[in-house]
Amino acid sequence: MTEDLTPAEAYAAARARNAEQATALAPFREMYEFGLDPFQIEACRALEAGKGVLVAAPTGSGKTIVGEFAVHLALTQGRKCFYTTPIKALSNQKFADLVKRYGPDKVGLLTGDNSVNGDAPIVVMTTEVLRNMLYAGSQALSGLGYVVMDEVHYLSDRFRGAVWEEVIIHLPESVTLVSLSATVSNAEEFGDWLDTVRGDTEVIVSESRPVPLWQHVLAGRRMYDLFEEETDHGGRGASRREVNPDLLRLARTENQRTYNPRDRRRGKMVREADRERERRQRSRIWTPGRPEVIERLDNEGLLPAITFIFSRAGCEAAVQQCLYAGLRLNDDEGRRRVREIVEARTASIPDEDLHVLGYYEWLEALERGIAAHHAGMLPTFKEVVEELFVRGLVKAVFATETLALGINMPARSVVLEKLVKWNGEQHADITPGEYTQLTGRAGRRGIDVEGHAVVLWQRGLDPDHLAGLAGTRTYPLRSSFRPSYNMAVNLVEQFGRHRSRELLETSFAQFQADRSVVGISRQVQRNEEGLEGYREGMTCHLGDFEEYARLRRDLKDRETDLAKQGAAQRRAQAAASLEKLKPGDVIHVPTGKFAGLALVLDPGIPAGRTNGHRGFEHHDGPRPLVLTAERQVKRLASIDFPVPVEALERMRIPKTFNPRSPQSRRDLASALRSKAGHLNPDRHRKQRSAAADDREIGRLRTAIRAHPCHGCDEREDHARWAERYYRLQRDTQQLERRIEGRTNTIARTFDRIVALLTELDYLRGDEVTENGKRLARLYGELDLLASECLREGVWEGLAPAELAACVSALVFEARQADDAVAPKVPGGQAKAALGEMVRIWGRLDALEEEFKINQAEGVGQREPDLGFAWAAYQWASDKSLDEVLREAEMPAGDFVRWCKQVIDVLGQIAAAAPKENSTVAKNARKAVESLLRGVVAYSSVG
Repeated sequence: MTEDLTPAEAYAAARARNAEQATALAPFREMYEFGLDPFQIEACRALEAGKGVLVAAPTGSGKTIVGEFAVHLALTQGRKCFYTTPIKALSNQKFADLVKRYGPDKVGLLTGDNSVNGDAPIVVMTTEVLRNMLYAGSQALSGLGYVVMDEVHYLSDRFRGAVWEEVIIHLPESVTLVSLSATVSNAEEFGDWLDTVRGDTEVIVSESRPVPLWQHVLAGRRMYDLFEEETDHGGRGASRREVNPDLLRLARTENQRTYNPRDRRRGKMVREADRERERRQRSRIWTPGRPEVIERLDNEGLLPAITFIFSRAGCEAAVQQCLYAGLRLNDDEGRRRVREIVEARTASIPDEDLHVLGYYEWLEALERGIAAHHAGMLPTFKEVVEELFVRGLVKAVFATETLALGINMPARSVVLEKLVKWNGEQHADITPGEYTQLTGRAGRRGIDVEGHAVVLWQRGLDPDHLAGLAGTRTYPLRSSFRPSYNMAVNLVEQFGRHRSRELLETSFAQFQADRSVVGISRQVQRNEEGLEGYREGMTCHLGDFEEYARLRRDLKDRETDLAKQGAAQRRAQAAASLEKLKPGDVIHVPTGKFAGLALVLDPGIPAGRTNGHRGFEHHDGPRPLVLTAERQVKRLASIDFPVPVEALERMRIPKTFNPRSPQSRRDLASALRSKAGHLNPDRHRKQRSAAADDREIGRLRTAIRAHPCHGCDEREDHARWAERYYRLQRDTQQLERRIEGRTNTIARTFDRIVALLTELDYLRGDEVTENGKRLARLYGELDLLASECLREGVWEGLAPAELAACVSALVFEARQADDAVAPKVPGGQAKAALGEMVRIWGRLDALEEEFKINQAEGVGQREPDLGFAWAAYQWASDKSLDEVLREAEMPAGDFVRWCKQVIDVLGQIAAAAPKENSTVAKNARKAVESLLRGVVAYSSVG
């Protein structure tokens, strides 16, 4: 190539090479065996030019290279670099990588669990640690030149996202910010905001996958390509991708074949010949079993693979199924190396704990190259699985979606069993963003020529919908930022109320809200023009049609209001009837999922809220706990009783009845059916409509008939225009309310929080009181509740184990609400203290309602959950792991994680508690020592 250059071109190229050699980027590039991609070079050059950068690129594309260049620049310039990650596992992984490159003296680690060489020039930490350092004005911030925020798209996380925005807003101006994100569709908008709050920021977006991704559907024995011509390969080409017609044909045929023996055709049962043909056709297409899928991938050279199953129990079951099927993916040498690594990594775990943790079954699966990976596993076990997978000694991993959140575990193939998952409230389709995150694991850079995403055939699968998920490689970044009590006192202490308010208005949440207002304002203007046209359309020559239309509308509204009042009255009657129920009453549930015969086990609680999620769950009457004739124990709500209910019969409930025992439920349900199965409930008679006797309705009808426009021949045409006018007017008023609601939303929420904190004497104007300074040291969802407990001395005199039990209520949240059985709690002082915590929460909850602080908007204090109190008490009381886990009915991984969170809050309480005339600080430290033992102590990742 150089021979073809003119002398002038050759001279220019030589000068460019010499200029490149003089940069910090040149020696950095030589550290890597592979060449850097264009987007990496562009981002590194922007960094060296003194700009901040936002890099948005797919999983596995190597965007962390840019973060590592910031580390390189900091060391070159004699400054510090903080590398932040969203989860401790990622922090540990990055720490190990940087130590390997720069040595242990230059790299430190700060997470909730570990503090290693925190004064080093390069420190890896979780984002929360940096936020706490900023509020505390830590000396470690001195000399800080760069902050890398890995996985910055976490700021859309509903629970933790606010921390990312707090850090971005509060970092000193002298710090250069490196933001690394998954590919998001509004990267430019996010970049504009960074430009506003951080100064000159370069936005670099790359949608190219370094390894092409092929999409498949596995149905029966055949692997279908999702797309007919996939020349795009995940973003490299520009050709249009069409859904495979064979797959569309299969879906169409299968959906037509759906067989139900109750189907009737022209009044007759489905013919036997049709059934036979159905059986033959069904035998060709099925959803392959898990061992069958792994064998198929192994035969086609598509291992290692990660199979995503949206259930912990499903992951464990998948491993067992592969073992029962006799799958072996490792040879003898592989088995030997697995055992060697596993025994070395678990040497510190006592033998009695290994038995409890299912170690030997886990090891057998690992030796065969098969493993599960989910949050319920012991962290040490998860780390071993990750290490073995990266080394190629585990070839099939069955994982929940948590594995997709940044852990470096790329595979050749990714398998998705279903495109539906439980989101905490309901089963919902996975989003394009989630699909991108999950399938982004497929294809290992520098190892695989291509990656493969395989979706298993399920009846009802829509190839076009799947193609939409696969084709939408980006998703919008939405702020979840909300002020908290702790944030408010920290801000006021540092900046005063006025400046704090201004700072909060610079948040990405407010930036997005303000931008959305522009589009809404334009829509309001268009609507107003439309209203003028509709007003002309309803003009009547006989009189004021707008007045006539208003009368008709008033009549309709009055009739609607009366109907609602009637419904409310019926609900009140139903609630009153529920209050009369007693344990042992046999009732008939009139509607809902559990309609039918039921036995009252517990009449429920008095009217009012039943938990702390105000804004989510309101109840206007008791919630009886019943046993249905189908053996289910359920807590019913008022919605299940639209009409009053009466006891049909009485039954004795045995004292030995246990709602958790299937046998107990079966026996009592059988007795219920025998005793009351023949009874029929009285049908509720319909009452006379209130509208028939309403004077206002009579007056409006008279006025309508007397109006001049009532006799117009074109009355109904005018009325249609009037209906459009009022509908558009209502829509316009809603838009105007949205504009009003979105302007200064964050600041208004802050004002309400400040008002409540002033009421409780945490703030006095711009002054933070002693109470406020204590609150400033307490981070977490229930920060204000913890501070109030300290102020009122609720935990004074508690033993360390009792204090651990009480603090657990501040952090624990059950994965699923269990209304049937009250949680077990320690007795004595601990029980009294827990009761007092709930009482204080009730007072705070009422205050929040008074100050219009709503949990539905992500602000406020949820009710403390006592579900982990007994387990924390037992573990802090030196009980064995076997005993604690058996009574807690909880996986080891969950137990360790909750213990770590309790330890973290205990540490905060030890720092915030009064130093004089108080036992809390000393006992909090002792409680930490009591909890930090055994599996909790030797799990390096929380």
